[in-house]
Amino acid sequence: MEDFVALQEQFLENVSRKQRYLIHKIDWSNRLIGIKGARGAGKTTLLLQVIKYKLDKKAEALYVSLDHLYFLENTLISLVKDFVLQGGTHLFLDEVHKYPNWSRELKLIYDQYPKLKTVFTSSSILEIYKGESDLSRRVVTYHLKELSFREFLYFEKNIELPKIELLELLENHKDIARKAKQETDVIIKYFRDYLTYGAYPYYIENKESYLQKLNQTITLILEVDFNVVENITYQDSRKIKKLLVAIAQSAPFTPNIKKLSERLGVQRAFLIHALRLLDRADLIMELYKPTKGIGAFTKPEKLYLNHPNLVYALDNKNVEMGTLRETFFANQMKHLHDIHLAEKGDFLIDRTYTFEIGGKNKTTKQIQGVTNSFVVRDDMEVGTLNVIPLYLFGFLY
Repeated sequence: MEDFVALQEQFLENVSRKQRYLIHKIDWSNRLIGIKGARGAGKTTLLLQVIKYKLDKKAEALYVSLDHLYFLENTLISLVKDFVLQGGTHLFLDEVHKYPNWSRELKLIYDQYPKLKTVFTSSSILEIYKGESDLSRRVVTYHLKELSFREFLYFEKNIELPKIELLELLENHKDIARKAKQETDVIIKYFRDYLTYGAYPYYIENKESYLQKLNQTITLILEVDFNVVENITYQDSRKIKKLLVAIAQSAPFTPNIKKLSERLGVQRAFLIHALRLLDRADLIMELYKPTKGIGAFTKPEKLYLNHPNLVYALDNKNVEMGTLRETFFANQMKHLHDIHLAEKGDFLIDRTYTFEIGGKNKTTKQIQGVTNSFVVRDDMEVGTLNVIPLYLFGFLY
């Protein structure tokens, strides 16, 4: 355990003070907390920031990554036993999906050590409640999204703007936009930068190599995480990557399952499962109309890449602004609101609000007569009536 303590101290020396939105949203009083999210979203940094900046001085904390070589010959439960005997109060476990018996041992830790508080992170692919042990009554889960545009402004330019709720945005978007404009007169330029490289915190390390690193991250998800979590073979992961590239080249993509199955040489059931995995991995978004039931073998009606940065990474030569706008809007809603394809317009949010997304010349023609409908327009700083600037939807978290 001394080695883990020494490693933790090294990590804490270099941890950033700039914190993601989720650190303020989580109820840290819960005994067992799970944090899911895509590779590169900042889960590890979040754990270290909690240890350094949020815990009481009397707390005894330990950060452990479960892909450490220690666990080739030792169990997590034995480490925890020693930690508690030495006065440990807070345990932070990273990458639990890399540990074969994660769910069973987390359950044992929860049941045997009622005074110990445990926080763990996992790949967004992992279905925590489907582990071999029942954690549903024990764990409280959260999802860490990519950087929002609001967070990007803070990380990149030290511009601090408040998080806003969707209803507040719809009712007061002009005032919110004016206040944002007071902070910077080039907010549209910063928004373009964000769409290109601002989704994952590691862009800060080197913007020039960011898209290359993002492609490497995608490969790790497909070839490592898919294998660890879902036993996907290397050969099948290559087929899934071809599927992802096909989606990138024509997103928003309306899938023809029969043609895709023939093109990739896979069965329909495998293809549908692969789409579900890509969605859970936060690489794509599957969208349906609200009237359609979603079963195990139901194909999505439209597919988007999960974030505009992925559009640049996977198909940099054919980036279309219309695709980027719709992808950005859908991404900001994912995991926060109920999102469907609209009968009129582009998106239906919370089965109540209809949004039509477009450029500076987009009119309200396509949503005339639709209750609670809005045009979301790019290339504008301040909106009017039911026309709202696109970038403002990056302030929701």
